[in-house]
Amino acid sequence: MITYVYWSFVVIVVGVVWYAVGMKSKNPKIGLIACGCIIMLGSIAYYFGLEQVFVKRYGGVMTISVPEGQYHITTTWKDDNLWVENYDPKTNTCVFSEYSRGNMLQGKVTIKNCNPLRR
Repeated sequence: MITYVYWSFVVIVVGVVWYAVGMKSKNPKIGLIACGCIIMLGSIAYYFGLEQVFVKRYGGVMTISVPEGQYHITTTWKDDNLWVENYDPKTNTCVFSEYSRGNMLQGKVTIKNCNPLRR
């Protein structure tokens, strides 16, 4: 829900800038450049700064995938970063991966001889 509010705000700002700069000043080229910059800045702000904050604090939506051949064990939050634990049966290791802002993999912890499926 909060994601829709954010993008609606970006679209409204683009519309206002297009009307004010592109239509009123009769210079559509500058209006298009300004609107493109606003869309780019809005996308960068969302992707690198707001996506995980929206998900954690306001109930947004985010999707990540389990790597091929691994099994998902658990997921937890540390501050505004998401930590995902997966099990790789081929190498018998558990892998903790940090997905920080921008979904860029920043941290990784590997536990060798980890067999969480053993009873």
